[in-house]
Amino acid sequence: MLILSRKLGESIVIDGRITVRIVRVDGDTVKLGIAAPAEVPVHRQEVYQEIQLSNQAALTKGRRVVPKLSAERPVLPTATPLPAGSPA
Repeated sequence: MLILSRKLGESIVIDGRITVRIVRVDGDTVKLGIAAPAEVPVHRQEVYQEIQLSNQAALTKGRRVVPKLSAERPVLPTATPLPAGSPA
């Protein structure tokens, strides 16, 4: 892990595409501003972990078995024609 010291208003750049700036320091809380391309997901760690758990649960839940299709074509019922002159 790389550990850096930054002052209010200073930034770090990751991969030339992501900028993390120290926006505010309130006591023991640091507010960060993160600028990243739209295709780069940025999450708080607890949210990211919940997404990973949810994705894993979706993969491991009992999978529905899809019935095998028959090679034969089903016979569909045909409509009985109405007598001439009867209302539809």
